[in-house]
Amino acid sequence: MSIAAKIGCTAQTLNEWVKKAEVDSGRRAGIPTEMAEKMKALERENRELRQANEILGKASAYFAMVELDRRSK
Repeated sequence: MSIAAKIGCTAQTLNEWVKKAEVDSGRRAGIPTEMAEKMKALERENRELRQANEILGKASAYFAMVELDRRSK
């Protein structure tokens, strides 16, 4: 019986865990888990900020048009 079967996972899953542990410990090239998580969080924050900026830009344009319309009456 294989080690993977003994712990209740597939050989592929066990292999991925070993690779991840080797990367995290610096014995294998790659992006460590902690860094990957930080990058993912920053990408999410960046996306949210871009969306907020887009909304604010549209709101500013709308209120500028309303103000110009109000002044022309």
